[in-house]
Amino acid sequence: MIYLFYGSDTETVRTKAFAWVSAARAKEPRLIYARLSSGEINEETLAEVAGSGGLFVKRLLVLIDNPFGNEKDSANIFIKNIDSLASSDNAIIILAPGISPSIAKKITTKVTKEYKFDRTTIKQTRGFNSALSNALGARDSKRLWIEIVRALRQGDAPEMVHGLLHWKVRDLMEKGSATWTHKDARKMSIRLISILSDSRRKGENLAIALERFALSI
Repeated sequence: MIYLFYGSDTETVRTKAFAWVSAARAKEPRLIYARLSSGEINEETLAEVAGSGGLFVKRLLVLIDNPFGNEKDSANIFIKNIDSLASSDNAIIILAPGISPSIAKKITTKVTKEYKFDRTTIKQTRGFNSALSNALGARDSKRLWIEIVRALRQGDAPEMVHGLLHWKVRDLMEKGSATWTHKDARKMSIRLISILSDSRRKGENLAIALERFALSI
């Protein structure tokens, strides 16, 4: 089953996708959650994502983050495997903001449900957390910690906050920054991946880990 989040309003697409994931995990806690970036897409990983669970295997909840990004061949590999993903019993969320109409047409015929958010049509009461991403971009540890705490208190899921932080770090890696070298941004990306992995495998509190992350930058 594929759930597609796309449209020209990049910030809202990302916010809504992570909110959907959070709600799904709360509704069905036994789902095994995983998140893949475009650089992690290959034949083997997509086969695992689409694979049917056995009697004693839990269903998967997988978010594929921007399969049509800058990574070579990820788009072609994804399109090649879309039929197996669509027929899978696992819940597969495709986060693909800004995709072209031609690609969208290929995907929407395969999905269980699509969520489209365009800048010209979306009206939102609470959307993209620019204050949080700007604090990370400015490398302002105290302000970032304040914004993370504020977001969590306002009901944002830790996974949603983590997703925004990781997106911003990858954005800094691609575009460059006066406050972040590419090397430093890459280290933060790896660290954020490790934080999320530890929360899944070791049961560590993701919200607390994100606060510690903020205070250490």
